[in-house]
Amino acid sequence: MLTALGKPNELKLHVRGALTNGVTREEISEIFLQTAIYCGVPAALEAFKIAREVFNELDG
Repeated sequence: MLTALGKPNELKLHVRGALTNGVTREEISEIFLQTAIYCGVPAALEAFKIAREVFNELDG
């Protein structure tokens, strides 16, 4: 829903929360892959970008 609405700040918060609650990075990627079908490729690419930012923040 946040991907479809174009809410990157909220999406970032929820990605971080999902990781904290045990969702894997692969599962998050699969979710965003599905958003490409339902929300469009541009929205999905933005979601992947946000997820990468969160992943990089946690790694670095």
